[in-house]
Amino acid sequence: MPTLSIPARVARKVRGYAGKVGRLTRSLSATQAKPDDRWACSWLTPPERRVYLGMDARDRDHACRVTRHLLRDHPAAAPDLVAAALLHDCGKSVRPYRVAERVLVGVVPNRLARLVPLGPLAVRAYHPELGAELLARAGARSRVARLVARHHHAGGDPDAALLHHYDDLE
Repeated sequence: MPTLSIPARVARKVRGYAGKVGRLTRSLSATQAKPDDRWACSWLTPPERRVYLGMDARDRDHACRVTRHLLRDHPAAAPDLVAAALLHDCGKSVRPYRVAERVLVGVVPNRLARLVPLGPLAVRAYHPELGAELLARAGARSRVARLVARHHHAGGDPDAALLHHYDDLE
């Protein structure tokens, strides 16, 4: 992704925070989640489907929105990137969140969560690595697991940077 000007970076941050507020609001009640599981599973291998279906409905709903936005702008996205978009938060499934914890992890920035990795904050901070490990153990495609691991820290990988961008917007 090209280097952005300061106003463009500020605008991106504002959109990102607006997305986080919307996601936090939607995450307070599982009954509001309406993931399109049939559509999502059509992009996944059988082992990846098992991991996806093990995610909380709210996280699956978020994953479907991220993926649809990605595909809207990049209709020819590689299948591994699409699968990673659907699975990018699967690491959060290792520990269910209570409502108060969802609020907590929603308002604490990831960098701070890495400094205070306790309970739900630890899952929040390390969910990319936890998800990649979960996917590797399940037998998912290795590229999908690597993209999930890097979706918050792209490290020069253009696909991981795209995934981070659309996750941040949603």
